[in-house]
Amino acid sequence: MATRKSTQQPAPHAADSHDLIRVHGARVNNLKDVSIEIPKRRLTVFTGVSGSGKSSLVFDTIAAESQRLINETYSAFVQGFMPTLARPEVDVLDGLTTAIIVDQQRMGGDPRSTVGTATDANAMLRILFSRLGKPYIGSPKAFSFNVASISGAGAVTVERGGQTVKERRSFSITGGMCPRCEGRGSVTDLDLTQLYDDSKSLNDGALTVPGYKPGGWSYRLYSESGLYDADKPIRKYTKRELHDFLHREPVRMKIAGINMTYEGLIPRIQKSMLAKDRESMQPHIREFVDRAVTFTTCPDCDGTRLTEAARSSKIKKVSIADACAMQISDLAAWVDSLDEPSVAPLLATLHHTLASFVEIGLGYLSLDRPAGTLSGGEAQRVKMIRHLGSSLTDTTYVFDEPTTGLHPHDIQRMNGLLLRLRDKGNTVLVVEHKPETIAIADHVVDLGPGAGTAGGTVCFEGSVEGLRKGGTITGRHFDDRAALKETVRTPTGMLPIRGATTHNLRDVDVDIPLGVLTVITGVAGSGKSSLIHGSIPAGEGVVSIDQGAIRGSRRSNPATYTGLLDPIRKAFAKAHGVKPALFSANSEGACPTCNGAGVVYTDLAMMAGVATTCEDCEGKRFQASVLDYHLGGRDISEVLAMPVTEALEFFGSGEAATPAAHRILDRLADVGLGYVSLGQPLTTLSGGERQRLKLATHMSDKGGVYVLDEPTTGLHLADVEQLLGLLDRLVDSGKSVIVIEHHQAVMAHADWIVDLGPGAGHDGGLIVFEGTPADLVADRSTLTGEHLAAYVGA
Repeated sequence: MATRKSTQQPAPHAADSHDLIRVHGARVNNLKDVSIEIPKRRLTVFTGVSGSGKSSLVFDTIAAESQRLINETYSAFVQGFMPTLARPEVDVLDGLTTAIIVDQQRMGGDPRSTVGTATDANAMLRILFSRLGKPYIGSPKAFSFNVASISGAGAVTVERGGQTVKERRSFSITGGMCPRCEGRGSVTDLDLTQLYDDSKSLNDGALTVPGYKPGGWSYRLYSESGLYDADKPIRKYTKRELHDFLHREPVRMKIAGINMTYEGLIPRIQKSMLAKDRESMQPHIREFVDRAVTFTTCPDCDGTRLTEAARSSKIKKVSIADACAMQISDLAAWVDSLDEPSVAPLLATLHHTLASFVEIGLGYLSLDRPAGTLSGGEAQRVKMIRHLGSSLTDTTYVFDEPTTGLHPHDIQRMNGLLLRLRDKGNTVLVVEHKPETIAIADHVVDLGPGAGTAGGTVCFEGSVEGLRKGGTITGRHFDDRAALKETVRTPTGMLPIRGATTHNLRDVDVDIPLGVLTVITGVAGSGKSSLIHGSIPAGEGVVSIDQGAIRGSRRSNPATYTGLLDPIRKAFAKAHGVKPALFSANSEGACPTCNGAGVVYTDLAMMAGVATTCEDCEGKRFQASVLDYHLGGRDISEVLAMPVTEALEFFGSGEAATPAAHRILDRLADVGLGYVSLGQPLTTLSGGERQRLKLATHMSDKGGVYVLDEPTTGLHLADVEQLLGLLDRLVDSGKSVIVIEHHQAVMAHADWIVDLGPGAGHDGGLIVFEGTPADLVADRSTLTGEHLAAYVGA
């Protein structure tokens, strides 16, 4: 009996029974009552065609609920300062752990945000220089380009021993901010001829700044200030009048009986327009700023953003400005060379952070690189650095296509990092399309079968081996390998690039063939974007489509962005003899209760606000009277709810035939967005969908050269074929297509390849191969050649 007892397994502890994240009845966006169980402390990859519901399940359901529950643990007061999150539409969510989201949102475009400030590497360097820098100039603040030097003195009243005593006090803070450029590294000069026409008087409409229209308040501020004669041409102003008009300090005054603050035109424009991130401006204001403003490197600090004192303090002949300008791999070596026992723990932490940059494949960046200039993939990897050395375990890490922008050579590295996070005892959830990353998964969830309304169900759950045999779209395409082309097109001309030196390029000369499909490739950071965007400016004859985010509010949708809504509104208006503005949810046709937003926001002060579907219009966004007008049996809200493929049929023939709308819809279907509904808010589109939306918008442009920056981002294996077909059609119609790309299927399909390298940063910047894909495979002299040869099975 005794021996039998000893072989019995002890009962598992109750705490060990929660090894699954259970989701039941998820209905967010296009998910159709999805129920799945995800193993904890494993690497789970979510796959499926673009728009199948991967992000809805991972980000909008699992991660969103985890964050909402964590936020609820704070007091109501603290919650008032946090983003408001509604509970996702799901019946049961069980076994959640703290979620850390590492997404591809671009990092802040603030001009003072750099790679160093975003990762705390700068903070550690500032402490290092304040301790070891010679000569000593002050605390870490003295090395910060975000802290201005200020000083002050005056009398203060102090209660002491029952008496009131007046004392003189003074204070000073030594900051590192360059006073000329205020820590931005560049100074702006305004071209006055773009602000006003000096041959006219203010009353004749001299101001040419957008938003300053005669009769408007902005204009009356100047024309009715009384500081100068508004009937006199500006060129005849005295020095005093011109100073008051352009540079006057803010002063309160009555204008037309209303108290207003008057200030000179230049400081007013600088505050209202130039202080904003250029990307977030409206197009007409951005155009004005580009015309009126010239950005030049600050002559005082030479672009380093720091005061002369901060640059004078050095360790081993290196100042903090030199350290931030170094390539991170070199900076890591310099930090290693410092042997200072007094700051040993600081040096160890700094070394770990810099080593993480190198390990993750970002050793080619420098700490002074502005954060807004990083690509989506680079931004995601910079955010990862914070988590690599973290002592947290048993958390859930959520990644959004971490291989974006990575060369096949770098994907192996990224896979290693994902496995390291898992091996520390974390649950790792990855949304991914690349077969190299899907292959390392412990568990795969495949969503589909289609996109949009045709998706939203789980087609497969299990191992990678099971996926291969599973017969789903992902399974069938998993081992697809594009073959090299038998014949390549003959170029119709050449686009010469001579002496390119942008960023890390080393005086590069190259001829880009025209009339064919040219692929520019090379490891991340080798200089691909610098070569193409730096040497082939968008403009006359060149259509450049990059990965920059589309700026649009939740009122913007594919129909408004592409200009599709104009012909649709006109068709409705013509059919009923009414104004087109009635059919706009942002204009006269808007539901008065929700102002055309479709939802009503209720602000609950300190507690989370609530968004509820508008009861009057039921989320349709239009007034009831507008919905009485029909075209082809559909009202405007039903038209906006249609997916592109259905709308293509609807506007193609019959009563609703609208050739202008049909042309735009045709282009949307061409780029693989047939499943997106016309009225879907832009804020809900994925990165790949946004880029393809841009591509569709630009396809009608007259340019002869198309430059695409990684168009396969966010594309499923099956959709890449459709994209290649589109690129072929563009080339066959007489266009020249230049694609910056890492995807081997696109490389294999190219007529000509230009490979940059051999490494990243200052190890790159050279052309290491030019020729056909077949020559590259036969040659195998570069990293790209080796990986492409392995891909096509050569």
